[in-house]
Amino acid sequence: MSNDEDYVYDEESGEWLPASELAARRAAAAEVEVRDAVGNRLADGDSVVLVKDLEVKGAGKTLKVGTVIKSIRLTADPQEIDCRHESIKGLVLRAEFVRKR
Repeated sequence: MSNDEDYVYDEESGEWLPASELAARRAAAAEVEVRDAVGNRLADGDSVVLVKDLEVKGAGKTLKVGTVIKSIRLTADPQEIDCRHESIKGLVLRAEFVRKR
């Protein structure tokens, strides 16, 4: 047998796996899946539309339903997305309040 790949013990499954397979499994598990208010999958760079009026804490502004937010960025939290809006810096929205455009 001429398999030169190292095997690593996976504590979750209790199996010895090739290192490349274990790395692939961990990468797939670490991938964040973010879904909008109607269940569409969101990705970095998507444009979204607000589905309800939102008061922005600290900015003293209200973003109205139908406001378009361009070029979102996903975070490690599956419910939060980083956004850019011309009047608000550092805007973070919950995915349940947006719909993919």
